[in-house]
Parts: sequence; structure tokens; C-alpha cells
Amino acid sequence: MSKSLSPFTKAQLLPQEETLEIFKQKGELFIGIPKETHFQETRVCLTPDAVSALTANGHRVMIESGAGNGANFKDKNYSDAGAEVTKDTAKVFSCPIILKVEPASIDEIKLINPQTILISALQLKTQTKAYFKALAEKRITALAFEFIKDEAGAYPAVRSLSEIAGTASILIASELLSNVNGGNGLMFGNINGVPPTEVVILGAGTVGEFAARSAIGLGANIKVFDNSITKLRCLQTNLSQTVYTSTMQPKNILKALKRCDIVIGAVRGSNRSPVVVTQSMVDNMKPGAVIIDVSIDMGGCFETSEVTTHDHPTFDYNGVTHYCVPNIPARYSRTASVSISNIFTPYLLEIGENGGIENTLRFDKGLRNGLYFYHGILTSKSVAEWFGLDFSDANLLIF
Repeated sequence: MSKSLSPFTKAQLLPQEETLEIFKQKGELFIGIPKETHFQETRVCLTPDAVSALTANGHRVMIESGAGNGANFKDKNYSDAGAEVTKDTAKVFSCPIILKVEPASIDEIKLINPQTILISALQLKTQTKAYFKALAEKRITALAFEFIKDEAGAYPAVRSLSEIAGTASILIASELLSNVNGGNGLMFGNINGVPPTEVVILGAGTVGEFAARSAIGLGANIKVFDNSITKLRCLQTNLSQTVYTSTMQPKNILKALKRCDIVIGAVRGSNRSPVVVTQSMVDNMKPGAVIIDVSIDMGGCFETSEVTTHDHPTFDYNGVTHYCVPNIPARYSRTASVSISNIFTPYLLEIGENGGIENTLRFDKGLRNGLYFYHGILTSKSVAEWFGLDFSDANLLIF
């Protein structure tokens, strides 16, 4: 008697797990954009064009009157784009989603309704425990845009602002060298018969790369220093030309500083920027030379650096001009606002398409990386370690 052959394998006959489909349902967002109150903050999260794209997709945007003035966007521009413009600050903060450039202050958090979604910078080094306590009490879901990753695993907001800071550092140095600003009258530009301007760049990250790109475009000679051979190699590849590169040997740095007209400090650290240039090195620089310390927001990489403001951006030390403003992109507020808006808008449209923040956080791992508070529960390990707080894994709360 022959055996009957089953069309199924033994594994196929065992009970199988059922996969449930998570349905995406499009939702309508109601976004509030308050006016920035932080010192010398002139940027705005969304441009009128971005507001137009959001309202065309059925979302509501409420903006505080004058929020775009610092970036030269008028209330009428936003009104024409479909936004609701109001002078009532509390009304803007009552929206279910709040967009800000700077972190919300304690007083601003008091105006926010419970269970609100807050998207802004976190600026971890400047925060206190009181900030996180206030978020927890309101059961707020908060995302830090500097921690959001794109599909390539990079940080788009950080890179974009670093590109602006790098390019701006060369433009600012160019202004400071002119006679109008009390400089020694040197001009960037490869003028025939005139030796080119000498620029030293400390740090081969995004800021260093874009400073190098701008300096080369203006005809300068550049020397780039970094202790990472990989970063130096990437910089040469991205510039598509051979430039002087070196590891940070004090002897080589001192030799370069003696000859240079401009130094760009763009060295980062885990907690504080390392001091790469000592006071004695600055003493050996040429009179009229310019230092732009882009790392000043993390303590600065020059021993002689002191924090300055946009109103009084420079000071003189031993004949060397120092520019040490922490928030360089705010100097070019319109460009910076467009850049930030370009990052925010696709995420907001994605949140709307997925029916809200909950579903979007499930599907978008990069956006989830920016989450540090979920319904009043701290979800960021780095924040927890920095302040000695308890945290819960976001993956356990969302899924």
C-alpha cells in the first residue's frame, strides 16, 4: 500500500503567527509657531512657502504676529500662504503641535496644553532639570531636531546649520579684513601679482569643509588641520582637489599661524571643544590677523576666546581680531530659516500622511531618534545620563 504524499511540509502545518496590518489614516495637523524670544534669535521654523505646502495638504498653521520679521518674512506673507496670524501668544501655544527654533522656556512650557507635541532644538548643554520636570508635568511629547536622522544616518539639521556656519565664517573674516571694519585692508581673491590670503582651518568636519570650499572659491590658500585622517581624506575628496592637510601637531600649527591672515576654529569635543591654540600661539600671529571661533558654543578652541554677541561681535587681543559669536547662522536668518524649514516640512507632511505622530514614530526610525520625551516620559539615554534621571526605551512605549 503506497503512502499518500502531503502537499504541505511539517513546518507549514504548524500554527503560524498572524501578522496584523497597521493602517495609516491621514490626519489634519494644527501647528503653532510662536515668536522666538531667545536673545538675538531671529530665525523662524517655517517659511511662507512651507506654510503654503502644509495648508494645501489640509493642515492648519497658526503663527504669532511678527514671528517671521527677523528673517524678513512679513505677517502678510504668512496670511497669503494660508496661515492664521494672531497677536495672542497663549493662543499659539495652545495648538496641538508647537514648532520652535530654540528650546521652550519654563514660562513658555506653562502656556502649553497637556499632551502637546513640541518640536524644537534641545541644546542639551544649556538645559536644567527644571526644563525636563516641566515637560513631564505637562505629559509633553518632545522631539529635538538636532537629533533627527535621515535615511543615510546623518543629522540633516546639524549638517545644514554647520554648512551655513562654515560658509559664513569666511564671509565674516572677509568683512573684518577690510579697511571699513578696521582691518588691515586685505582682500580675498586671486589677484594677479598679489599673494593670496592665507587661511588656516582647524577641524575637517562639515564646518571646516564648507569654510575650505568658500575660501578656495575666493582664491585663498588653505591649510586644514584635524587628528582624523579619515576626515581629512573625505574633505580632500569632497573638495575635488589637493589641499594642505596635517594632523594637529603643535609645531605645524604654530608655523601655519605665524603666516596666516585668518584662522577658523571648528574643532568639536564630546563635552567641550579642546583648546588647540594656546595664548602663546596667538601672541605669535601677525597683527591684523582674524580669528573666527565657530566652536565657541562648546567653549571655544582658542585659549584667548571669549563669548561675544551679534551687537558687539569682535574684540582685540594683542593686535589679533577675535570673532566669537555662538549663533553664527542667526546672522543670516533668512537663509537659515529656509534651511530649517526645508527639514521640518517633509516630516510634518509625513506625520499628517501617517495620521499623527504615533504612527510616524513607529515607521520612521530616524524621526524616532529625535524623540526625548513621550507623553511625559523621558526616552533619551543621553539626557538621562547627563542629568542623572530615569528613562524608558522609546521602542517599548511606542510599539
